[in-house]
Amino acid sequence: MTGNSVTEPHILIVDDHREIRDLVGQYLTRNGYRVSLADGGRAMGKILERASIDLVVLDVMMPGDDGLTICRDLRATTDLPVILLTAMAEDTDRVVGLEMGADDYLTKPFNPRELLARIKAVLRRTNALPRQKMDMPKDAICFDRWRLDASKRELVGSDGVAVPLSSAEFRLLTVFIQHPKMVLTRDQLLDLTKGKTALAFDRSIDNQVSRLRRKIEIDAKNPTLIKTVWGGGYMFTGDVEMS
Repeated sequence: MTGNSVTEPHILIVDDHREIRDLVGQYLTRNGYRVSLADGGRAMGKILERASIDLVVLDVMMPGDDGLTICRDLRATTDLPVILLTAMAEDTDRVVGLEMGADDYLTKPFNPRELLARIKAVLRRTNALPRQKMDMPKDAICFDRWRLDASKRELVGSDGVAVPLSSAEFRLLTVFIQHPKMVLTRDQLLDLTKGKTALAFDRSIDNQVSRLRRKIEIDAKNPTLIKTVWGGGYMFTGDVEMS
């Protein structure tokens, strides 16, 4: 199914139930989206090879590779937004889905209007993310008095002492390094840290920033590397060099 303009967002629906695929696809097409349909992970992979997809709507309960596995693999190789569909309403299932990297979660049966609203919201957040991004090198990154080996996830000071980073702290520091001297809002930081389990569930970017400041700032109470921008968010001010 296609719409009339190549500029329309292209949504990929992955569900083993043909009726659901077709109904959702028709509804999204009527609302101005381009749509591709897949009955599982293999068909999804073929579509991703030949088409530019903006968002994936992914059913959890499918034969073969289930949606959670597919979501995890997608997140490991792409930044594609993912909305999970599932018949399971338990909070633990929702948590697992988000831990796998999903951007949102909708329980079956659902109103197509709600799915449409969630698609619009996720695309809005994704499109609002900063475009400037430094690639993370295989070698070390230096800033201020620190050297970060991204492959080893090791942060070493100028005194040669290694400072341990939690997974959440490493992700957050990586995001700051990739977007130096840019103001990032709290919501943008949540989205950019993608493996957002630790951040998304205590919902406290502020706490994560405070912990990271205690490890990299000379004086965490008067930070110079991660500055608070009142009413905006945070900005990483360090000069980043690749070595």
